Amino acid sequence: MKRILWVMLCSMGLLFGADATIDIIKSTNRTPKIEVGYIAGGDSVLTKRIYKVLLGDLNVSGHFEPIDGNVYSKNTIDFSAYQSKKIDLVGIVQVVKENKILKASLLVYDNNASTLQINKTYQITDSALYPFIAHKMAVEINAYIKAPTIEWMNRYVVFSQYTSSGLADIVLSDYTLTYRQPIITGGLNIFPKWADSTQKEIYYTKYLTRPTIVRHNIYTGKSEHIADSDGMAAVSDISKDGKKLLITLAPKHQSDIYLFDVSSKTFSQLTKYSGIDVSGYFIDKERSMVFVSDRSGYANIYAKKLDLEAPAEQVVYHGRNNNSISAHGDYVAYSSRESDNEFGANTFNIYLISMRTDYIRRLTAIGNNQMPRFSKDGGSVMFLKHTSGQTALGVIRLDHNKSYLFPLSKANIQSFDW
Repeated sequence: MKRILWVMLCSMGLLFGADATIDIIKSTNRTPKIEVGYIAGGDSVLTKRIYKVLLGDLNVSGHFEPIDGNVYSKNTIDFSAYQSKKIDLVGIVQVVKENKILKASLLVYDNNASTLQINKTYQITDSALYPFIAHKMAVEINAYIKAPTIEWMNRYVVFSQYTSSGLADIVLSDYTLTYRQPIITGGLNIFPKWADSTQKEIYYTKYLTRPTIVRHNIYTGKSEHIADSDGMAAVSDISKDGKKLLITLAPKHQSDIYLFDVSSKTFSQLTKYSGIDVSGYFIDKERSMVFVSDRSGYANIYAKKLDLEAPAEQVVYHGRNNNSISAHGDYVAYSSRESDNEFGANTFNIYLISMRTDYIRRLTAIGNNQMPRFSKDGGSVMFLKHTSGQTALGVIRLDHNKSYLFPLSKANIQSFDW
């Protein structure tokens, strides 16, 4: 039985240095073709929505060549017909109602093996969550061909959205922004950050008498005040076990970075500088951090051990304003201003660097690209893209050197995490 197998090979860094980047090469030396369609009937509107999102997911994964099969009249197929067209897989989606319960089914046929390989049903408890049903289906199909995981598609995105002057809500979304659900409203609520990998709780900053960091359970609604500050107060990064936080505080109107121990509720100051130190992210197995500072006379990226007395070392030596960073392992993504226009729009591009070598790679090319955020597995970077004609949330698939944009309509995002 012929199966579509994947192997992962290391290739040299694209621009500088010898850092390994992941390249995915199938044993068949081509991307598998999958035709996806749906069965009309049942809840045909919801069925069509799920299949459309599924097509997009398979495309974004970078592991398939998806083909739109549109409407099928039956849920069985003629294997020989698809084999002649060299289509490897066929996916069929349908949503039906059984005893007032909506159920979405996925059938996936492997034409090379001439067998039905996936037959799975998903119960839909809330029809608004249908994008996540599609994401689960994509993950299931991806796992069948043994491709690198795309589990990140199942994760929530949490973002702060300005609703009017001085007001912002916290909203839950999927990565395509198809699903959106406000979870915290009223007042100015900004800088949301997932508290751990389970995505049950978030940290965010609420403007009360002073900016206050709040821990909030998105299921129970329970909230706990963590810290406040006369100036800035924001959680920028959380350790993998969720027990330590990197927080920017300005108790004396001067922003510095602190390490917060969740269990003991104690703070350790990590920077003490007369200018601006913000946005710390763990690196070096959480023994060090990268952060943004104006020690160069403008915003730039620095690194130091998690100790107040440890020296800060400059990391980036190009660009006129390097800011809005994110880190995963020993890789750092940051936004860099590449023009110096005092009267018009500037270009900001996102770069990826390694803290172990001189590897550097530009990830964007045009527009104003800000706020890079690594996926949980480090294989993708989400970012905000502004051009003259569009504002969008973008996803860069690092292994495939491709970007995908999801337009933002009436959503002025302040900050996000996923």
